[in-house]
Amino acid sequence: MAPASCGQSCNTVCVMDASGRLGSSLVKKLLQRGYTVHAAVQNYHGSCEHLPSPSEVSGDNSERLKIFQSDPFDYHTMIDAFRGCSGLFYTFEPPQDQPTYDECMAEVEVRVAHNVLEACAQIDTIDKVVFTSSATAVIWKDDRKTSSTDLDERHWSDINFCRKFKLWHGLSKALAEKTAWALAMDRDVNMVCINAGLLMAPDLSIENPYLKGAAEMYEDGLFITVDLNFLVDAHICVFEDSSTYGRYLCFNHVISCNEDAVELAKFLSPASPQPQRTEEGTRMIQQKISNEKLKKLMVDFEGVPNLDC
Repeated sequence: MAPASCGQSCNTVCVMDASGRLGSSLVKKLLQRGYTVHAAVQNYHGSCEHLPSPSEVSGDNSERLKIFQSDPFDYHTMIDAFRGCSGLFYTFEPPQDQPTYDECMAEVEVRVAHNVLEACAQIDTIDKVVFTSSATAVIWKDDRKTSSTDLDERHWSDINFCRKFKLWHGLSKALAEKTAWALAMDRDVNMVCINAGLLMAPDLSIENPYLKGAAEMYEDGLFITVDLNFLVDAHICVFEDSSTYGRYLCFNHVISCNEDAVELAKFLSPASPQPQRTEEGTRMIQQKISNEKLKKLMVDFEGVPNLDC
């Protein structure tokens, strides 16, 4: 919970970009936990549909929610939103005029990550940055099939491998995260990173760029997903725990059999003809990725369901 005994900045955090599914959910949960929240959005009038409306924010919560318009390409506009905050939860939302992940998106995401960390370095009150990355910044490498150990936070996707197979999501996330880590170390910014699996949100579709290479992820035991509530709790947990460091792979389910894959296909495209369950439905793919670091951290965190993987 937000500390009750320290100054105002200790209770105040910023969520950027707060317009997306994860960002808006973080805003709601942080308000419930007693924080004052600066919600930074790209377009104040057009990108707040997921944020709580005034009628949804009861009591003094409405006074603790402040919305800022921040241009991700201009770190000066971010400083207004960050000022007075003790922490930042950053998650990238593609610009509205460039929603598709392609080779150029890596340049966009790197530039925004650089601006965010540069702005954080200008704010003396910020004690910790929680940077949202992806498991795709971990899993894509030539030796993933032959590795004798499970993949975990110590592994990085190979940039050349991502370019070769046009894995633009993995490329963008890996380059942006590396940029953020380099700047955080150079500017002495305390940063931790959540490397999330595929977010199982209501608006998830087959067009999600995370799903490029899904068949290979499945066969290699690396197709991981995460529920929205669990992902939100993980972000807050790594922020509130003073012992956290480095990267945390975040997932609470592994697509490991044909039945799982069929259920996911139904979720992604309910109107399309569905693949039939086969005799392979009972064959279990061996999980080759570990979230032990996060599991140990979240054992005692309030409101977190038990992990099933």
